[in-house]
Amino acid sequence: MSKTKNPRRVADNEAMAKTRMLRTSGQKLNLVAQMIRNKPVNKALTDLTFSKKRIAQDVKKCLQSAIANAENNHGLDVDELIVAEAWVGKNLTMKRGRPRARGRFGKILKPFSELTIVVRQQSAEEQA
Repeated sequence: MSKTKNPRRVADNEAMAKTRMLRTSGQKLNLVAQMIRNKPVNKALTDLTFSKKRIAQDVKKCLQSAIANAENNHGLDVDELIVAEAWVGKNLTMKRGRPRARGRFGKILKPFSELTIVVRQQSAEEQA
C-alpha cells in the first residue's frame, strides 16, 4: 500500500537539472542560456568554459548536473546528448536602499534567478 510513483516530467530520452537562487538578473542569465541552446553538450561546455560572463560558471555546473543525471539516472549516452532546452525564471528580489539627498531613499534591487536545462539524447541519424 505505497504511494504511486510520480510521472516523469520529461520524456524517456531526456534528463533535466535545475539551479535556483542564482545571484543575477534573468536578462543577463538568458544571454548565457541562449548561447548553449540546441548545441551538443561537449560544444556547450566548451563555450561556457571560455565565456567571459561571470554567471557562465554556474550555468556550466547546471549543465554538468544535467549530463550526470542523464548518464547515471536514466542511462543515456553522453556522446549523443544535446541541450534541448534552457530556460530562465525569476526568483526573489532582495530590496536594499541607500540614503539620498533631501531625505529621500534610493531603492536598490538585487534580483535572483533560476535556470532549468533539459538535455536530450539524439542519435546520429536524427542530427543529420
